[in-house]
Amino acid sequence: MRGTRAAQRYAKAILSLAKDKNSAEAVNEDMLSISETVLNSKDLENMLTSPVVKDSIKKSALLEIFKGLNTITKGAIDILLENGRINILHIVARQYIILFNELNNVRQAVVTTAVPLDKELETVILAKVKELTGSEASLKSIVDESIIGGFVLRVGDLQYDASVSRNLTRLKRELKDNTYVSKI
Repeated sequence: MRGTRAAQRYAKAILSLAKDKNSAEAVNEDMLSISETVLNSKDLENMLTSPVVKDSIKKSALLEIFKGLNTITKGAIDILLENGRINILHIVARQYIILFNELNNVRQAVVTTAVPLDKELETVILAKVKELTGSEASLKSIVDESIIGGFVLRVGDLQYDASVSRNLTRLKRELKDNTYVSKI
């Protein structure tokens, strides 16, 4: 992805400053908001990457969309504008979140289910992740109807597949290899 290395450097600098000012958590909340909003708004992403739109308009639009930003986040936006790098704001935000989670030993867990998760089940899954890995986790939920039921949980390189489709595939393989069933 273009701009990832530069985004990494900006994110490290922002995190370092935020830690020094004891604002890392507040800046993380800002970055979560920025990342999610830009990801879900193609118009906002186009505006940020457009060379036609003036920096002053970009800044005023960002400050209007993201009211109540921490001063460190506002400063980061100013620096990105000043250096002509505002187009990588959402990448900087994602990199900051990754670095912040590493700093606080929070892992990313991805759970795939056939239906959307409710809050109660989400809490149970997060508790199970903490039990398995020994660390906190942020949960990303994916809905995939092809797994039929159950869930697939991924944390780092660890995967636990308790989906109905996997069990059906395993059962099909067992029946196919069974010499008694194949003679019938």
